[in-house]
Amino acid sequence: MGSCLSSESRSPLPRSPMGIRKTKSLKRRPKSQGLSYDLRKEELLHRTVGRMFLNGSSDIASLFTQKGKKGINQDAMIVWENFASREDTVFCGVFDGHGPYGHMVAKRVRDSLPLKLSTHWEANIKSDEILRDVSLNSTGSVWADDSSFQSTDEESRPSIDSKEIGKHPEVFHTLKESFLKAFKVMDRELRMYANIDCFCSGTTAVTIVKQGQDLVIGNVGDSRAVLGTRDENNSLVAIQLTVDLKPNLPAEAERIRNCKGRVFALQEEPEVARVWLPNNDAPGLAMARAFGDFCLKDFGLISVPEISHRRLTDKDEFVVLATDGIWDVLSNKEVVDTVASCSIRSNAARTVVHSAVRAWRYKYPTSKVDDCAVVCLFLDSNESTSSIAKSSAQTEHDNVSTKNEALDGDQMNVEFGQEWRALEGVSRVNTMLSMPRLEPEKEDIKAAAAVEIKARK
Repeated sequence: MGSCLSSESRSPLPRSPMGIRKTKSLKRRPKSQGLSYDLRKEELLHRTVGRMFLNGSSDIASLFTQKGKKGINQDAMIVWENFASREDTVFCGVFDGHGPYGHMVAKRVRDSLPLKLSTHWEANIKSDEILRDVSLNSTGSVWADDSSFQSTDEESRPSIDSKEIGKHPEVFHTLKESFLKAFKVMDRELRMYANIDCFCSGTTAVTIVKQGQDLVIGNVGDSRAVLGTRDENNSLVAIQLTVDLKPNLPAEAERIRNCKGRVFALQEEPEVARVWLPNNDAPGLAMARAFGDFCLKDFGLISVPEISHRRLTDKDEFVVLATDGIWDVLSNKEVVDTVASCSIRSNAARTVVHSAVRAWRYKYPTSKVDDCAVVCLFLDSNESTSSIAKSSAQTEHDNVSTKNEALDGDQMNVEFGQEWRALEGVSRVNTMLSMPRLEPEKEDIKAAAAVEIKARK
């Protein structure tokens, strides 16, 4: 399910922020003087060895995204091997944008967040080394004495106490600080971007860093990470690694209401709790945390990630990251079984997306299929089954139509035979109230196409 209602199902109220800002938001912004510099910078980033953001695969991962029937693809994804210049480290993430500029927000976060995380991680490692040296001559606790570790975000910052330190390895504590700082800085920068209006646009982010056998997850929004592993009977089981941060969760709802925001579901969709402004029935965001969406940041919406750690074992086979276009129609177990059934791992993400599209047409035939993005990270890449067919996956991606897309991994829907018969009383909704997606302008398409073509060379 998307996170906001579409303009087709509901009109903005006269006093809503969409009505007030509509003319300003939809105006074409003047071209920035630094646009050519940004394109060159983006081109260099896309040429980074081991960094994948298009449909394709590597020895350890499979990626695939496909646009739905709602307009431009607002999903983005990334796999970055040898992350932070460490041979045993991989960064993965999927990002689900919403609102008129959601596709731009998702791709900006995809490109910028890993760089910020790497920078803060390196800085925290150096700080830890200094503090460790100091602690040799001190009887007090390093963690208790250093106030810089106490509050990265006062709104909803999980504290690091002595009990937690004993539960997790050192890499978790260092990465946790890095995640918190990187997410905070990323959201602040989005507020300042002149060429992206994030007032009523935003994105989710579910990200992982795998270093050796340690897996650290940072999550904002309702995209999801699921682990495929073996139980004591050697049966394949699915373990959900993240919580879908929806407004109906008691802790999330309490925080929002304490900040004067409102949480309730519309009568026509009683199962979908949404976040609303104090005095207007807008914007109706169906998640409790997100990057961007600054119209709600003073009323309980936050971008602070939930961070968790898992020590991987030989029984753990792969991790699947996906946007809610997958999880709305497929269960964790169905996704895990689908990945495991693929004889060629390079096809795993594509197969999951195709299964989700079929499920959308069967379960919700009266609704528009949502965008889908999947990243499969395989944890035992040395096995013989990890042979990759890179060329075929990339060739199919090259056939993507560029007419109404931003050309960043977007894929036209695949038709699956006859249309399913409509079921009565079933409909799906979008992420945000009355915020249609914008089609990219021709100049933006050309610029994005040029960057992508160069990135492939």
